[in-house]
Amino acid sequence: MSKKKKTNIDKNSLITRIEEIKTVRKIVGIIIIALVVILTIGSISGFLYVKSALKPVDPDSTKKIKVEIPMGSSTSDIAKILEDKGIIKDSRVFRFYIKFKNESEFQAGNYTLTQDLSIDEVIKSLKSGKVKKEPIYTVTIPEGKSIEQMAKIFSSKLGFKKKAFIDKMKDQAYIEKLMDRYPKLLTEDILNPDIRFPLEGYLFAATYNFYEEEPTVEAVIDKMLKKSNEVITPHLNDIKKQNLTVHEAVTMASLIENESATKKQRKKIAGVFYNRLEDEMKLQTDPTVLYALGKHKDKVLLKDLEVDSPYNTYQIKNLPIGPISNFSENSFEATIHPEDTDYKYFLHDENGNIHYSKTHKEHVKLKEKYIK
Repeated sequence: MSKKKKTNIDKNSLITRIEEIKTVRKIVGIIIIALVVILTIGSISGFLYVKSALKPVDPDSTKKIKVEIPMGSSTSDIAKILEDKGIIKDSRVFRFYIKFKNESEFQAGNYTLTQDLSIDEVIKSLKSGKVKKEPIYTVTIPEGKSIEQMAKIFSSKLGFKKKAFIDKMKDQAYIEKLMDRYPKLLTEDILNPDIRFPLEGYLFAATYNFYEEEPTVEAVIDKMLKKSNEVITPHLNDIKKQNLTVHEAVTMASLIENESATKKQRKKIAGVFYNRLEDEMKLQTDPTVLYALGKHKDKVLLKDLEVDSPYNTYQIKNLPIGPISNFSENSFEATIHPEDTDYKYFLHDENGNIHYSKTHKEHVKLKEKYIK
């Protein structure tokens, strides 16, 4: 074999090896990247799952659940009992958590627990041998209630008078203190002098437990604002995407609440309202007229539509100056995620059905058909 031929063979062999090395490196690189991606996704998913498992099963639940922890129960036994009873989400996470926190000395006994307890609260109850304290008062505030309606409900259930609640709603110094406490929720918009009650719409509809013999008005309001803050502020970006301020979003949610009854209806009506605002049309929603009048009526008359008020959407083109009531989470969800629709009109018939139309001409025909 000639020297030249041998050199060529060596060169070819070297090139082949280099190519093989490059290929191996590419394969190894791809495998490493894939493993990193899998580990990252797994870690994030695991973190989110554990974070969720540490939260209460149902923060709004007040249902009492009987739980028996037998003598000699291990932490695994206790975790399984709590999961089976629906007090915690995952027994494995519970076991790891108490091991991480070095918790022990759980007491056997019969407990009455609820699904609104955090894991730390469950642990505290089981360590002390004490059940969750029974509330002295339980007050349910339904959706669509105004400040004055809520004042009536609280005064019938708790120890203070309706006037005390209303007076606190008008106390600007107190309101400003609350604004400092909840800066993302309560903005300068609520201080507009034309607004009837600064906190209208901000006291969330829910069931509230009170453990004091004489709950104060301040304690009631703070509990309700805390709930509103938990529901609304995590969605500040969604509110911004709708080109709304927090105050406008709360106002819109209150209108949707009063014009509809189901989740599906609320999303569609939200879409109608946004379409009308975009076209600079008046919203013309009757609940705002009733709020402007300051009284309930079974039927809104033509003369009622003429009431001069920054709440009356038959007189103004934009949203009213503020909310007209509280609202449900469904109505807030519809506000930030409305249905994409071409409808610009709707009406309710006598059976509670809602009929939608794209033009005023169609709307008039539906009125002639369904409104007697």
